[in-house]
Amino acid sequence: MMSGTGKEEPGDGIEDIVAAMIERAELHRTIWRIANDLRGSVDGWDFKSYVLGFLFYRFISENLTEYMNVSQREGILAEGGSVEEAASFDYAALDDAVAETDREGIVRERGFFIRPSDLFSNVRARAASDEDLNETLARVFRYVENSARGSGAESDLRGLFDDVDVNSTKLGNTVAQRNAKLVKIMNAIGDLPLEHGAAQIDAFGDAYEYLMTMYASSAGKSGGEFYTPQEVADVLAKLALDGRRDVSRVYDPCAGSGSLLLKYAKILGPSSRRQYFGQEINLTTYNLCRINMFLHDVNFSNFDIALGDTLTEPAHWDYQPFDAIVSNPPYSTKWVGKDDDSLINDPRFAPAGVLAPKSKADLAFTMHMLHWLAEDGTAAIVEFPGVLYRGAAEGKIRRYLVDNNFVHAVIQLPPDLFFGTTIATCIIVLKKARPDYSVLFVDASGEFVRDGNKNRLTQENQERILSLVSDRQPVDHVAALVSIDDIKDNDWNLSVSSYVEPEDTREQVDIVELNARIAGIVERQQALRASIDAIVAELEADR
Repeated sequence: MMSGTGKEEPGDGIEDIVAAMIERAELHRTIWRIANDLRGSVDGWDFKSYVLGFLFYRFISENLTEYMNVSQREGILAEGGSVEEAASFDYAALDDAVAETDREGIVRERGFFIRPSDLFSNVRARAASDEDLNETLARVFRYVENSARGSGAESDLRGLFDDVDVNSTKLGNTVAQRNAKLVKIMNAIGDLPLEHGAAQIDAFGDAYEYLMTMYASSAGKSGGEFYTPQEVADVLAKLALDGRRDVSRVYDPCAGSGSLLLKYAKILGPSSRRQYFGQEINLTTYNLCRINMFLHDVNFSNFDIALGDTLTEPAHWDYQPFDAIVSNPPYSTKWVGKDDDSLINDPRFAPAGVLAPKSKADLAFTMHMLHWLAEDGTAAIVEFPGVLYRGAAEGKIRRYLVDNNFVHAVIQLPPDLFFGTTIATCIIVLKKARPDYSVLFVDASGEFVRDGNKNRLTQENQERILSLVSDRQPVDHVAALVSIDDIKDNDWNLSVSSYVEPEDTREQVDIVELNARIAGIVERQQALRASIDAIVAELEADR
């Protein structure tokens, strides 16, 4: 609203923000309702590949159309064409043969090519009458992937639609049933009120992140282990950012869906210089991560997500070290460990003189990240609490980390923050260039609110944790700055509870006053008993 003076009236900004929040919440409810209604008898976790896959198909179709329309319209005007002529150009209406003439340039710029007839909107328009819709979609998906062959985007597009099985019996027992379900999916995804133009990236990225959160929440342990809640991801990214305005190379060796890496795009804004590196062992999650990169408009030339086991087959030797590392590795997962003799000589693990236990690879991931961290970089890692105090090999690795002054801070998080587990995890912050020879211990176990069936870090909780780490000062019952010598004397134990004394919330009792009150009670009791005895004696005398 504008007043007659042309000045913005007080509260207008707040009203706009509230309206936007309501609109966003309504969109989220609509997205989840559609996703839930569509799946029918298909398990929600299995069905996510269809919803997210078609969301991606719509995005790249509209993104490419937008790119072509803008560039071609600018070209028409530059060549002296009229505004009307420029405005009339629409890539979606172009003949496939004409579009093919620009194919090479489009692949070079966007990493892939989609023929106009294969765009989401055009396939959707024909879907209800296409008796071979399943085969049409399979052909389109293959064509998009094959369009990147021989280009820098080949590895980023390869197998990206593998989990969108349009011929799966999960969609129906007959081709007709499967196609009917596919039509419903396309119409539902196509009807989502997602923005176009400049706001398109935020809209699609936000929808994707919301769906990932909901699928992880509803899937429990089987699906949630790959996904870090957004508010925890915020804290990790800012800890690893360590006050810097930007970083050039970020890395996550257990990339999951890519949410931790993409926090840098959210916090710092887009950058053509920033490179995102990650590795993921699960094929489905690996595909979700690459889709997530595209949906957040990270160009194929700016990310390298690899498939495989980070500990035994690390994919990014040629790109390390990294400026910022963020990760939420799997807790207490098994690995080959000492059964592979070569690993003790691996430069990532050799400095500690011992390998992480075969049944608990947590600190193997930690050593890997430390080795690939730049001298002026910072790593923020979610850890299972057992790594802070368990003995044997893990104790020796902790000694190496502390004795060499790599541990910057240890933060105890609240319980029940993560999907699939209720345990209270912790964050270890690693740095090679350290300001002192002390470790900051922060007890943030009380920094949460209960939201539904999970705990959540509010913005205030996040800022409190970050300020404690940034200030690096002792705070009674919350933070302690402990020297390496004191940690050594405590057998290299890194448990926050060993150094931060919890506040005693028990009621204080004045023992002198309490004894006086008890004595008074006893005295009154004795007087009362004497009175009763006298009454009884009098009654007995009257008999």
